[in-house]
Amino acid sequence: MADPLAITPQLRAQLEAWLMEDIGRGDLTAPALQGITARAHWLAKAEGVFCGGVLLEPLLRALDPAGQVRLLVAEGEAVRPGQRLLELEGQAAALVAVERTALNLAMRLSGIATATAELVSTLAGTGVRLADTRKTTPGLRSLEKYAVRCGGGVNHRLGLDDAAMLKENHLAWAGGVAQAVAAVRAAAPWPARLIVEAETAQQAQEAVAAGADGVLLDEFSPEQLRSLVPRLRQQALERSCPGAVVLEASGIQPADLRAYAATGIDLISTSAPVTRSRWLDLSMRFEDCPLPCGGESRL
Repeated sequence: MADPLAITPQLRAQLEAWLMEDIGRGDLTAPALQGITARAHWLAKAEGVFCGGVLLEPLLRALDPAGQVRLLVAEGEAVRPGQRLLELEGQAAALVAVERTALNLAMRLSGIATATAELVSTLAGTGVRLADTRKTTPGLRSLEKYAVRCGGGVNHRLGLDDAAMLKENHLAWAGGVAQAVAAVRAAAPWPARLIVEAETAQQAQEAVAAGADGVLLDEFSPEQLRSLVPRLRQQALERSCPGAVVLEASGIQPADLRAYAATGIDLISTSAPVTRSRWLDLSMRFEDCPLPCGGESRL
C-alpha cells in the first residue's frame, strides 16, 4: 500500500484552482439546486486499481465546508466493474460542481496505478523494483508519482533538486565521468544521491570508480547486462561498498521486463504507466430523495 497522500496547503490550493477553472464565473445550474442536500456515490465501470479518492474531500469542502466523504475502497486497492468506491453528501450544488474535476483526477490517477500494477505483477518474485521517471504532466507530478506508488511502483527522483543524475550532455561538457561526479559532489548544498547514466560499459565502470550512488544502464541488451552487472558488483565490492551502488536499467519495453529482471539489476525505470496509460472509467451516481439543507446525515 502506498504512503498516504499529504494534502499540503500547496496541494489544496492547486485543487481549488483546478476546481475554479471549471466553475469559472459560477455554475449556471446552481439556482435549480438551492437549499437541497443530496447524496451520491462513485462506481467503478472497469477493472483496475483505484487511486485519487482522497482528493474528493478537500475539493468538496472548498465549496461546502460541511460536505462529507466516506471511502469504501482503499487507495491502491483492486476494484471490479460495478463496485461502489465511496459515498458523499453535501449541498447538491456543490456535489454537481465538484463532480467533473474530482472524477477527472481520479480516473487519470487510477489509470496510472492500474498500468503500474500490471508491470509490477510482471516482476513478481524477481526482487526487482519498478520506478517512474520525470516524464510527468506539469502541475500533476506529485499526484502522478503518488499513483505510481499506489500501483506498487517506487518513485525515482521528484525533481532536479532531489537527486543528481548526470547524463550524456553533463559527462561530455564536464570532460568525463570522474570530472562531472567530482564537481557535483564538491558543490552539492545538501546530501543527495548521485546517479550516472551510462551508455557504454566503460562509462558504467567509471561511474562506480568515481563513487556514484547509482548507475542507470541505458538501452543495454539483456545479454550485455548479464556480463556487465557482475563486473560492476565486483568493482563495488573492491571499492569496499558492496550494495551501495544501485544498478538500474532503462529504455526497456514492457514485454521485456522479465528478461531484464533476470540480469541481476536492482531497478527498472519506465515512463510507460504515466505516458501510455488509459484513464480508468469511473462514474458518480446521484441518489434519490434529496433532503433540505441541514437534514440529518447518513455518512
